Amino acid sequence: MFVRWDNLSTEAEERARLPGYRDDALVRHFEAPGGVQTRFYEVRAKSILNRVPEASRMPFRFTINPYRGCTHACSYCAWGGTPILMGDGRHRPIETLEIGDVIYGTVRDGRYRRYRLTTVLDKWITIKPAYRVVLEDGTELITSADHRFLSNRGWKQVLNTARSQPDRPHLTYNNHLVGTGQFAAQPAETSDYRRGYLCGMVRGDGHLGSYSYDRPGRTNSQVHSFRLALTDLEALRRAREYLKAEDVATRERVFQVAAGAHREVVSIYTSARALVERVADLVEWPALPSLDWCCGFLAGIFDAEGSRSAFALRIANTDPTILAWIEACARRLGFEVVRDRTRNENGLEYFRIRGGLSEHLRFFHLTDPAITRKRSIEGQMVKTFANLKVAAIEPLGRALPLYDITTGTGDFIANGVVSHNCFARPTHMYLDFDAGRDFEREIVVKVNAPELLRAELARPSWKGEHVALGTNTDPYQWVEGRYKLMPGIWEAMRDAANPCSVLTKSPLLLRDLDLMKEIAARTEFGAALSVPTLDERAWRATEPHTPNPRARLEAVAELTRAGIRTGVLVAPLMPGINDAPEQVAPILELAAEAGAAYIAGIALHLRGEVRGLFFEWLREHRPDLIPRYEQLYRRGAYMPVQERERLGRLVKGPDVEPRLRLRGRSAPPERPPPERREPVQAQLF
Repeated sequence: MFVRWDNLSTEAEERARLPGYRDDALVRHFEAPGGVQTRFYEVRAKSILNRVPEASRMPFRFTINPYRGCTHACSYCAWGGTPILMGDGRHRPIETLEIGDVIYGTVRDGRYRRYRLTTVLDKWITIKPAYRVVLEDGTELITSADHRFLSNRGWKQVLNTARSQPDRPHLTYNNHLVGTGQFAAQPAETSDYRRGYLCGMVRGDGHLGSYSYDRPGRTNSQVHSFRLALTDLEALRRAREYLKAEDVATRERVFQVAAGAHREVVSIYTSARALVERVADLVEWPALPSLDWCCGFLAGIFDAEGSRSAFALRIANTDPTILAWIEACARRLGFEVVRDRTRNENGLEYFRIRGGLSEHLRFFHLTDPAITRKRSIEGQMVKTFANLKVAAIEPLGRALPLYDITTGTGDFIANGVVSHNCFARPTHMYLDFDAGRDFEREIVVKVNAPELLRAELARPSWKGEHVALGTNTDPYQWVEGRYKLMPGIWEAMRDAANPCSVLTKSPLLLRDLDLMKEIAARTEFGAALSVPTLDERAWRATEPHTPNPRARLEAVAELTRAGIRTGVLVAPLMPGINDAPEQVAPILELAAEAGAAYIAGIALHLRGEVRGLFFEWLREHRPDLIPRYEQLYRRGAYMPVQERERLGRLVKGPDVEPRLRLRGRSAPPERPPPERREPVQAQLF
């Protein structure tokens, strides 16, 4: 149904056509807070849940945006793209990422760009016409026309704008993208893989044997022993888990206490004859090793005897038989290996994987070693070893659900290439509006959102997956007080017992607290409120039409008292505006007093059109800060690393977590890792 406000309209009804919508939009005019004239386009959306492929198992694969554009009129925007290279060196399908995941992005460091760990800050989905970008090494990515990749000529979007609009930097067949090239498939955890891993680990670093010697007072002189002692618990726990899967129970103890620079060593062991014999059987050399066994063996021997620097990935051993198996398995998987001999009397030799970071990542992905620290590429220069020249850009002829997230570095590594964050304001350009005042004053209202959601949740194909609201524009911007779309959305979620969450700047969400409690009683539900400052001047200057930040913190307290898990996002942090310790400390204290389950902070990003808008705001309100911001953003959309780290410390000081714990809060519950599966083509914003 359409919502009629004839008594509020300041002009006669109009009708307009908006790209992406099949029907005319009904246009309403009325004043927003502060006397700003705002125009609302009432449309009947074709879909409200942005659906992903059925094969996906991502718990946050859907979002709802009942409003397009935002009347809050904030002078910044911090939402963006999607990574798939994880902080542990593995890769995961983009749809499986969750807020808080540690991933790899890149940062400028002087003349060079380096890989840097960062965090997923937010995530959502859009449906747009899709294009396939194909590179000469075979890498494929599915994107929208607006997505940006880092090329040999800087950041470039997939396609140019329409002929009637100004040109923008876009990919051509002369461009080479930057990165390592497409990722290899990760191994399935089969019985052969487990046996291969145990063979490499036990033969490389374990003790296994049966001995016979006289012992006073004992008639049985046989001694059986298996022991695996490591400082890296990831590999030790994996080996113990794999042994358990093969019916070998072990015990665990401290083998050597930490002393000086030496870390604690923990061992797993057994002295039962049947179990020791079973381990010996598991680590026998196979007559015809499978590919899974080879992958597992290389992972195990790397965890036991391998190392990696920025220049070399090597595996060491003294046993000629083990060395021969390392070479045979590596060559079978297509690696170019070099044997480096030493002059050690014990016959120590190294096998080195050639090909730079591209081949090192391929080794990690194909074999999946357990020890995370050995897989780190933190701080390594971004170099391109593969042939990443653009070979084709092909329209798929249909719209697809495409993922979008925000990261701390503003970029991510997608199927081996560096990709840029995207953001909310420029998405308004898709409707032929600009990213500045139009984003605040030309608002699209999907008036049929509640009824459409109820219908989509009732479909037999719907699997009840998590839906996140507020990931693009605020569902509780002030106009929600008039359109009242959210109660119907929450009722549909409640009746379907569908997991969901919301991010907002407005305590207006308390209006729907009873519905949220009903949802939380039936399924997973969480909320977060953005509180960038408590300073009156900074708030009114940067968020002129948003509710008072103190009212937001009061909403956190009320939500928490009602049993709703609620966090606080201190974002964005802006040097010279809201970054003084005396400005941030009260937010942290009040958030803790309100019972916030977690507190996070984000430094200001100035990407694309948002950069010009923010500097326009500075010229009007804080001209004294222009030289500082020109210096901070002289290299691009992000502050220097040192400045971002300084801002991060403001909300992650040593006293923040204790304050939360003292008030009975806890860290977010861990989710079980997703099931491993063959990677699919990356689908990006």
